[in-house]
Amino acid sequence: MSDRRAIRRALVSVYDKTGLIELGLALKAAGVEILSTGSTAKTLRAAEIEVTEVSDYTGFPEIMGGRVKTLHPRIHSGILADQSNPAHLAQISEHDIAPFDLVVVNLYPFAETIASGADFAQCIEQIDIGGPAMLRGAAKNHGSVAVISSPLQYASLHEALKSGGFTAQEREGLALAVFRTTAEYDLSIATWLGATGWLGATGGELPQWFGQIWEQQNVLRYGENPHQVAAIYSNSGAPTGVVGAVLLHGKEMSFNNYTDADAAWRAAHDHSEPCVAIIKHANPCGIAVGPTISEAHQKAHECDPVSAFGGVVAANREIDLVMAQSLSLIFTEVVIAPSFDLQALELLSKKPSIRILQCTNEEIAKRELRPVSGGMLVQEADLIDAPGDNPAEWTQVSGPAISSEVLHDLHFAWRSVRAVKSNAILLAKSGASVGIGMGQVNRVDSAKLAVARAGDRAGGSVAASDAFFPFADGLEILLQAGIVAVVQPGGSVRDAEIIEAANARNIAMFFTGVRHFSHA
Repeated sequence: MSDRRAIRRALVSVYDKTGLIELGLALKAAGVEILSTGSTAKTLRAAEIEVTEVSDYTGFPEIMGGRVKTLHPRIHSGILADQSNPAHLAQISEHDIAPFDLVVVNLYPFAETIASGADFAQCIEQIDIGGPAMLRGAAKNHGSVAVISSPLQYASLHEALKSGGFTAQEREGLALAVFRTTAEYDLSIATWLGATGWLGATGGELPQWFGQIWEQQNVLRYGENPHQVAAIYSNSGAPTGVVGAVLLHGKEMSFNNYTDADAAWRAAHDHSEPCVAIIKHANPCGIAVGPTISEAHQKAHECDPVSAFGGVVAANREIDLVMAQSLSLIFTEVVIAPSFDLQALELLSKKPSIRILQCTNEEIAKRELRPVSGGMLVQEADLIDAPGDNPAEWTQVSGPAISSEVLHDLHFAWRSVRAVKSNAILLAKSGASVGIGMGQVNRVDSAKLAVARAGDRAGGSVAASDAFFPFADGLEILLQAGIVAVVQPGGSVRDAEIIEAANARNIAMFFTGVRHFSHA
């Protein structure tokens, strides 16, 4: 026996009129009685679709500019009546109320109004009251009522009209969509009002309360390790960054592919010049800028060719055939760029193991969320354009004047060291990293690692340290390797000792007054 429920009577009240005429015609053809409001009723009547105005049915006019129109017992009793409950049916019959089998409602565009830059009063007016009430009522009563909350669901409604109505399972799915929709709607209002309104505003950068909706985009094969279940989600159903990237070629992305691709994408976009970043296990094996993207790739790869094997490569410009030819000779897990030359894409696609991602969104999230036991740490994103990141704001504390070429390398090194896990030391020359020391528990070991990886290239390079040198020993390792200039935040209680060590070798050192410490 079929559990489909016939659709005989429908309430239709929509802000978004997409597909409304076609929907009305389908309801008319199926012999469905339609009740509607305001502009929805006007649109349907213009298409010669018979409609009963809600105000005529309730005997109460729309008032206060439409704020009150569907908030009436004759409407909500028809929505909430359990049609399998004889007592409910008797009660609504006593009051001359007929039940609804279908509710079609979509909400005022509150989030879009906020995004448009509308003023406070305009945003308040776009807070829908009647719409969520009808949706929630119909969703609660999905045993009797089918509820449509988006024009994207109209195709399923057309099919249901042809099939004799929705099944119980289909009505349950529609109800679930409603509660997710109204939850996201209310969340956007509460978050916005707490951040910008008079209620609950703190005046700080971070709100006292906020929430987000995360929508699953894909189930991954596993997490960091094969025994861990994993999936990737987008924030509020609007994929951006690597989550919204298009896979042009290759196998599905893994958990570790995503984390490295995100780190590489960020590192490449820390620079305005053509830049390539090569990441392995969330740390750079090489970062470089150049006049062309292919030259930037070649210089980045030369930093640490051994570690680049099996790495993730990000470019902040279109990848051309010349870069693709070099890249095709190296085993690479993922390459991500805003676009690919057709010849480059054709060449790279011949490699079955590589994943090719096209990502056109360069926006960096303004907040970083990091789960901890029992809660969440939230901070502003560490952008590389903070006060102190511009060389014009640096303070030279030792050594002679330097050339524009050395200053350019220092600036490059400073912008690049942000991507390195702390403790971080990055050596650079001619717009390319030549040695990187990362993730050590003391700065001395990071300095040793950077120098060891640079080898002979350390001589004549510049150095960037993501945080201050607590002692002169780490700096001494760099000085002995032959660096020609240093940039660091400064701020150690032993700054005088560090400055003295640099002066002893006549090396220029600059303090930025800002650090770019990264633990995870």
